[in-house]
Amino acid sequence: MATQKVTSMEVARLAGVSQSAVSRVFTPGASASKKTVEKVRKAAKELGYRPNVLARAVVSGKSRIIGLVVAYLNNQFYPEALEKLTNALQERGYHVLIFMASHQAGNIDNVVEEILDFQVDGIIAASVALSSDLSDRCRTAGVPMVLFNRAQDDTAMSSVTSDNIAGGRKAAEFLLAGGHRKIGYIAGWEGASTQRDREAGFVASLNEAGVELHAREVGNFLSEEARQATLRMFETDPPDAVFVANDHMAISVMDTLRFEMDLKVPQDVSVIGYDDVTVASWPAYNLTTIRQPANRMVAETVDILLSKIEDADARPRRVEIDGPLIVRGSARIPEGWKT
Repeated sequence: MATQKVTSMEVARLAGVSQSAVSRVFTPGASASKKTVEKVRKAAKELGYRPNVLARAVVSGKSRIIGLVVAYLNNQFYPEALEKLTNALQERGYHVLIFMASHQAGNIDNVVEEILDFQVDGIIAASVALSSDLSDRCRTAGVPMVLFNRAQDDTAMSSVTSDNIAGGRKAAEFLLAGGHRKIGYIAGWEGASTQRDREAGFVASLNEAGVELHAREVGNFLSEEARQATLRMFETDPPDAVFVANDHMAISVMDTLRFEMDLKVPQDVSVIGYDDVTVASWPAYNLTTIRQPANRMVAETVDILLSKIEDADARPRRVEIDGPLIVRGSARIPEGWKT
């Protein structure tokens, strides 16, 4: 048999305070004396009362909820980054709702439409891009949005990424300094700005040194597709070095080279990844990679979003944060290279 929900009036009666005092206790940022807070929380616990956040949003126009949309969690970078984002927002008094989408634009648009129904104060889109129509829809609804680890041409859309072009250049410079000239690249999903920029920086740096890309395959940021890409790339005239668009794929590439093709890393093939996820530092992989500065990316994302929530006239910002090359043992270390 269903029980009737406890109301704030009942809590107020038991605590011996006004209903508005109960509301202040459960409203982030509102003021209430320590004694009032103790009495209200004690009464609420006794009665099993929980405030209705969505109902409060209708009254105040602020839900203190951030919608976080992400395309996939297989790549270890995203669970770690989302944990940091969630913690940072909670420290600022916001709740986080996570919604899963896929790369397909229609699916993403449907998910964001659903997020707007929850009366969120803002949206962070991690690893996804949005249609221009949907960007306009969010602006019309007065809901600010920040793209995390993605960027797009819409100058009105704020975004935070690592400096992917610079990261691609660092990977190329390291391989060239190590004496490699037959260099391959395994791309991520080609609709992603991060993929395009990493490849652009990488290829530009090779070309400036008079070196053409020797081989190219697409792994779509997926482990199995990266495996298949590796098998194709090394079937005939294989490269002696490979830059892989992220660590999630690079781990698969290394496993394929070592256990299916009987090649040694880095003696036969140098491998460089991108992200510096936790697994990259494990002795089994010891992966040389470009580090995504996740802490700084999260801090910038939260700052941009909350600034826009507090001031609707705040201008959009596009931030690119430089990340270092982390030299480990999966790629030949150039003579005299300082680590």
